[in-house]
Formats: sequence, structure tokens, C-alpha cells
Amino acid sequence: MSQTATAFDIKSASLDLLALHLKTADADALIASLEERFAVSDETEAFVLDLDALADPDALDLGRLLPAFARRGVRAVALRHPDERFAALARRFGLAYSPTAGARVHEPKAETPRPAEAPAAVPTLIVDKPVRAGQQIYAKGGDLVVLAMVSAGAEVIADGSIHVYSHLRGRALAGARGNTSSRIFTYAMEAELVSIAGVYRTIEQALPASIKGRPTQVYLENERLVMSALGE
Repeated sequence: MSQTATAFDIKSASLDLLALHLKTADADALIASLEERFAVSDETEAFVLDLDALADPDALDLGRLLPAFARRGVRAVALRHPDERFAALARRFGLAYSPTAGARVHEPKAETPRPAEAPAAVPTLIVDKPVRAGQQIYAKGGDLVVLAMVSAGAEVIADGSIHVYSHLRGRALAGARGNTSSRIFTYAMEAELVSIAGVYRTIEQALPASIKGRPTQVYLENERLVMSALGE
């Protein structure tokens, strides 16, 4: 946070994303169908993968599917499914997660008291415009997805995880309310400062070649901030 700022506004820009409804987890069938519908393209468009028709997150081979989608200009930025087991799948591949209406609830046994209702899910905040120097974006209670560059001198904050699908050159603070499982993901790591649940690191020296300007994730491990290249 800037120590010299005397006043500020928190602004957001939302974006209605297209949803790609997967009717099967069969990777061969999905890739074949994708090749029929989409040509190979250098231009990409962001999609939410709607997995409501699928029952088992382990049956979906995203490690194979995401590159195939990307070659056809389909850039997956989030998974949507009412079963929260799919949230772990989303985290594994650096994607945002959003439950759909009517989340599945496993009915308790007759002798087990019914658990209290879970609080309403907080939607992911999606920003589709560059975050410029001096701007601050805050995703209260959930994840933040930025589809454009975060400039030097800008600040993005989330109570959950932060996903930047472009250059991250400013400051990124995830887990702002102490969520130590939050992470930061970016397509191009060039940040001034990164922080998870209050554990921060300023980038005053050159980043290692393994992550500088490359897809990177930031997370906590034994109360230590770790930055590692994605896909390795």
C-alpha cells in the first residue's frame, strides 16, 4: 500500500465470459470436436469451462486439454462446477473456480445432525482492462482474475488467489485476510512486490531466468514465500 496516498478509489471492470460446456471427460472426443469447430489461431479468447455435466474431477485430463484448447484460441481462465472437489482441480492448473447455482450437498445419515448452511459463495472478480500505475483493485472475499497487464505502480489485492493473464509488473497481495492457501499466478512475472497472507517479498534484484517474464506461481510453503515456474 502506498504510504503517500491521501485518497483513493477501488474500481473494477467486469466481463461476461463465454462458457464452454464440456459434456464428456473423454479427452480424445473433446479434442476431435474442438478441431472440427475451431481453427488453429494466434488470437485467444477467455472462456469459463462449465463442467456441470461431469461427476469426477480426476477423470478430466486438463494437462492435455488446456494446451489443445489454447492452440485453437480457447484460453481457459476458470472452472465452474457445483461440487467443490473441482476447486482443487482448478488450483492445480492455476485457474479460478466458481460454483454454479444449486451446489450438490451430500445428505447426512439420519442420525447425523444436518450441518449449518454454508455462506453464499463470493463470485470471482474479473477485470478485463489494464490496471495502470496508481490504480488499486481489491477482490473482497474471493479470487481476482485480471485479463490484461498490471503496470508498475499498480496494486492488485484479493482475499483469495490472484490470476494475471498477462504481465504482472506492479504489486500483488493474495490472501489479504490471512488465507495461507491463496496463490498468485501470472503469465509473465515482473512484479515489484508479491505477498501471500502478509508474508511478502519485494523484487529489488533481478529475478532468476527461470521465472523472469515467464508463467509463474507464488505460494506459501512452511511460512516461506516460494516462486516457481508453472508447468515444471
